[in-house]
Amino acid sequence: MRLGTFNLMHGRSLTDGLVDSERVGAAVAGLDADVLGLQEVDRGQPRSGHADLARIAADALGAAEMLFVPAVVGTPGEGFRVATDADGEGLDPHYGVALVSRYPVTQWRVTRLPAAPLRAPIMIQGPRRGRLRLLDDEPRVLVAAVVETPIGRMTIATTHLSFVPGWNVRQLRLVLRALRAMPAPRVLLADLNLPGGLPRLFSGWHRLAGVPTYPAHAPRVQFDHVLADRRGFERLPRVVDVASPELPFSDHRPLVVTVARSTPRPPDRLGQI
Repeated sequence: MRLGTFNLMHGRSLTDGLVDSERVGAAVAGLDADVLGLQEVDRGQPRSGHADLARIAADALGAAEMLFVPAVVGTPGEGFRVATDADGEGLDPHYGVALVSRYPVTQWRVTRLPAAPLRAPIMIQGPRRGRLRLLDDEPRVLVAAVVETPIGRMTIATTHLSFVPGWNVRQLRLVLRALRAMPAPRVLLADLNLPGGLPRLFSGWHRLAGVPTYPAHAPRVQFDHVLADRRGFERLPRVVDVASPELPFSDHRPLVVTVARSTPRPPDRLGQI
């Protein structure tokens, strides 16, 4: 089973500045994830050609289930309002997160996370180099699902936490509180805007992969994580592969973890003679 997380950066290439739906679909298909958490997902945005990026990803993976939930209506950095549950459908420009699954989902749960009440500097990646901008924080959203997987029923969730230091830790605690009410084992596929081992430190959850994912061209920091709750952890298969390929768009690299049951050792035939 392959579990992945990917901050799409609304599908924009840092090389040519374009959003190409076919390029996005081909790249996501290549990840071959069974369950994929997506962040910075556009739907109906002029900047991404009014594409439904979550639907493109779901179709690319042949997914049976998909839920896109907008965090804002409008365009971050230009003008937006806080999205509500009533904004799940509609023609307005939306921006949020999505969870895509090849396996059946028996329950969805959405938890909205408030934005930080202050501006903070953030590095904006460009074709040549990054630049710091002072930005208003955006509200965030957690999308969680009870999924019927080959190893049984489990909870898999995705979110994209604030870039404001400290506030993202507060949001992480809200995420953990929401997920505790859902069945174990539990896995979080997310851009937490917390580097390296900090998510494990603040959550107590296991980190299933420790590789840098940002910036995409020369990763030095891991902001993108696959975490597993300690409760029910023993029921998860072991990690047999970790991949974080460079793709032709986004300032993040995806993170895909493959888990599998250990192959039983064949019987010792000489010992049976």
